[in-house]
Amino acid sequence: MKLSNKVAVITGAAKGIGRSCAERLLVDGCKLVIADIDGPQLAATLTHLKRTSSNVVAVEADVSRRADVDNAVRAAVEHFDRLDIMINNAGIALNNEFLSVTEEEFDRVLGINLKGAFFGVQAAARQMIAQGGGGVIINMSSINALLANPSVATYAISKGGMNQLTTTAAVALAQHNIRVVGIGPGTILTEMVASSIMTSDDARRSVLARTPMGRCGNPQEIASVAAFLASEDASYITGQTIYPDGGRLILNYTVPVRDE
Repeated sequence: MKLSNKVAVITGAAKGIGRSCAERLLVDGCKLVIADIDGPQLAATLTHLKRTSSNVVAVEADVSRRADVDNAVRAAVEHFDRLDIMINNAGIALNNEFLSVTEEEFDRVLGINLKGAFFGVQAAARQMIAQGGGGVIINMSSINALLANPSVATYAISKGGMNQLTTTAAVALAQHNIRVVGIGPGTILTEMVASSIMTSDDARRSVLARTPMGRCGNPQEIASVAAFLASEDASYITGQTIYPDGGRLILNYTVPVRDE
């Protein structure tokens, strides 16, 4: 197990990509703190994960609040004595027209997606520096950090900022042997994607017409990338965002959709 006895905190871990990352890191030997704002779903995920390992605890957290993020990192130290891996995964997406975005909606998305990740980087780095030995911080970005999609404008803007957070933090923290990396998934079949992107057959066909592999990804495929980046196999990677997207970013034309 490449991550044996490492300690990780994962935000937004109650479902979707965060839950899959938790499942994978547990199998790879990690001890975990899972954090999410959805208390009932978080409790259900904790019960599910404990079937694999008892080395997992859950903390309710609103990542837009610094105190909640600090508390998740503190829980890792209190239960497992240290922190080695931080996955800033919590995020939301709102699907609406660019000119209709309200100040409240803008603040909500940026507060969770970008400010929350910033707090996560800070809290994790402070603990890693205090304990010594370095660590890995993984920020969950998106292909929408690079693609212009007005229907999810606030999400795209937040993920563009996330990429700059990753590069800036990587430079700032390299001297402490802390690697900061990002993952920019394409269209992954999660609950959030179902409610914000894949809302109709036309929407599904539009996405697949721009995906050379002809399918959406699954959360386990993103978790595999996270496990790699968290391991010593990625020891010389920092400041980079990896894009598991089925070829979406390299395509500048549409392809025929294969009906399922």
